[in-house]
Amino acid sequence: MSSAPGLTQALRQLTALPGVADAVEAARQACTSLRWHQALRRRTPEAAAEAGIRAAQASAALSGGRFPLDLVRDVARGAGAFPDDPKGRTALGAVRAVSEVDRLGPVWQHAPAQALARLHTVAAAGVLPDEALGRPRADGEQPGDGTDLFFPDGRPVPAPTGTELAARLAGIADLLAAPPAGSTLVVAALVHAEVAVVRPFLAGNGVVGRALCRAVVVGRGLDPTAVAVWEGPLLALGPRYPLALGAYATGGADHVGAWLLMFAQSVVDGAAEGRAIADAVLAGRLPH
Repeated sequence: MSSAPGLTQALRQLTALPGVADAVEAARQACTSLRWHQALRRRTPEAAAEAGIRAAQASAALSGGRFPLDLVRDVARGAGAFPDDPKGRTALGAVRAVSEVDRLGPVWQHAPAQALARLHTVAAAGVLPDEALGRPRADGEQPGDGTDLFFPDGRPVPAPTGTELAARLAGIADLLAAPPAGSTLVVAALVHAEVAVVRPFLAGNGVVGRALCRAVVVGRGLDPTAVAVWEGPLLALGPRYPLALGAYATGGADHVGAWLLMFAQSVVDGAAEGRAIADAVLAGRLPH
């Protein structure tokens, strides 16, 4: 595992990649502006609940479970149900995973393996057998998701197994425990991408990666109100999103930098969606 000073230096080097520092600052300013929205002075829980519903809808759609927002909202409040099929179970897992982020607290920093297991258990319940929930893939097991991940030359991105998988999981744990000096946005983006491309579980990795990323963005104070919906802008990118993750998997500085820029812009755009939610809270326009 990396030492704290070594990790801090690595994060600084990534932040120094062309354009990244400016993108990180733009995301920070967007989230700071959102934090001071008038609606969030007293009604943050209401806005955060709506943001969580929209985040879950987008995350589900990114993993193949696309459903109308009204249905996702009904399911989240126990007044509706998704179809009992793979798409419906994926969407339900996304709703559960976003809700679990609120209950994780600081667990993701102090016990990252436990946080991953908890998120996967709720995300993949009904998708995988119970004995596979919360358990990283065994040596030789291959994930059933991530088939849209390709290197820039067109080759599929392989999922690591055995000792390589264990090392990558240790690296994710290091990132989650990164010192405060590291950029929150960079840490969150790397956690997101690592879970997405490493695919530590048999299924549900995208939903888990985005939920864990949300925990970092909120828990490390970039968006403490949890009202920014950066998952929506990632969905709007269409194929550019998995293509950027596939390029990230090469490990090249240019590709890693491009992913950081893409994620930073999604946070800026997600903060704008958060402001729209806060405006609706003030105007009394949110559905009940």
